[in-house]
Amino acid sequence: MRDLILQCAGVAGIAVSLIHGVLGETKVFAKATIQPESLRTLIRLVWQAGTVAWIGGAVLLIAAPAMGSESARHWIVVTVVTIYAFAAIANAWWSRGRGFGWKALSVVVALAVAGY
Repeated sequence: MRDLILQCAGVAGIAVSLIHGVLGETKVFAKATIQPESLRTLIRLVWQAGTVAWIGGAVLLIAAPAMGSESARHWIVVTVVTIYAFAAIANAWWSRGRGFGWKALSVVVALAVAGY
């Protein structure tokens, strides 16, 4: 059962990551005025680097049960939980607790901890 919960955390992590990427492009950067244009491109790439990193962590959560190593599972969960928890805290602080993002990120954290 804990393998399934950990894999659900990974699937949820991928969903949250994709939403993060899409909302960044359609809501944040569509309205942002950033000059010079090269800086705008850099900030967009850094934003999407976070999206890709979250997807990578989520894929590791999905794969962890198949690795057959408790040590690998431990460090994958600890690392991914730390990354997603930091993002959840930062998002909650930035949105003053009103946003959707920190709640979705917290669900991934809770599932990963439950599947640990």
